[in-house]
Amino acid sequence: TTEIYTLSLHDALPISLAALVVVLVFAPLRTLIATEATLQLPLDIGQLSLIGLLGAWAVYRITRRQPVFKLSWSPVYVPLIVFLLGILPGAFLAASIGAWLNEWLKWLQILVLVVFCLMMIKGRNWHWIVFGLVSAGIANAIVGIYEYFGGSGALHLLINGRYFRAFGTFGQPNPFGGFMGLIAPLSLMMVVGSAWRLWANWRDGRSVDRNALLKLIFYGFASGLMTMALFMSWSRGAWLGFGGAVAVMVVALPQKLWHGLVVIALGAALAGILLLSGRLPQSIVDRFTSGEEYSFLDDMRGVDITSENYAVVERLAHWQAALNMAQDNPYFGVGMGNYE
Repeated sequence: TTEIYTLSLHDALPISLAALVVVLVFAPLRTLIATEATLQLPLDIGQLSLIGLLGAWAVYRITRRQPVFKLSWSPVYVPLIVFLLGILPGAFLAASIGAWLNEWLKWLQILVLVVFCLMMIKGRNWHWIVFGLVSAGIANAIVGIYEYFGGSGALHLLINGRYFRAFGTFGQPNPFGGFMGLIAPLSLMMVVGSAWRLWANWRDGRSVDRNALLKLIFYGFASGLMTMALFMSWSRGAWLGFGGAVAVMVVALPQKLWHGLVVIALGAALAGILLLSGRLPQSIVDRFTSGEEYSFLDDMRGVDITSENYAVVERLAHWQAALNMAQDNPYFGVGMGNYE
């Protein structure tokens, strides 16, 4: 009994970390399970895995005879608390209080996750969270690449009459592209950090850091896979977001700010030269320039919708509707979850 109890003390923290990895990998399966599973779950997979995560954390704290929640203040809480309080008045204006409550509880869960992660990240435990995020990205990227080469057969997502826009387990290409665009830069920075450590050891004549080498291989493979899947999503917004993230990384990496700015300027000049010289693939150029005949100042209610302009017109119509809502309810909005 003593041996089992001692083992539980040492294994509880890895168990809770493993539970966090499970949450990160399973949560993106929500749409896939909801549309394809024959048995409907009482809660979505993200909610269920979150309950399992909190249960694993409770086991860890109880076996160590510690309080389950030991809160400490962090400035990270400020924007979330301000947001949660700021949207409370919208409940009195919401057409559907149930829809409002559903959205408000989601943001409350985000606050709980932030509290949980800040309690768990001690020492080098943050590496496990990064590992879990990147593992979730790899799993979805593999699905997306399979879909791109015909695995989905979704004709409405056909690209150039040959390939298909990747959407992973999200059901739509844009959220999938956004998911890849959020995680790929993080993985790329792990590559940079691991490579820097290996180079520092080599420069100082020390032996090869095996952990850094393994991380370099793993995160290098993951970065390539997710960047490829990001491109295959054919999502302009995700491409632009990823480019902006890489630009921030390039500016922040050098010790001197102007070094990073010079690299950015050179990259922008190279992209401009390739564009003006016609060296960029025409399909990519068309992807960025399609729909440019419309702007957010146009009234979308009078536009004739075609298969070519639908994606752009739909987005601008959503923006127009949102602006109208803001004009009619400038202080408290229409209530969370009540846009529809």
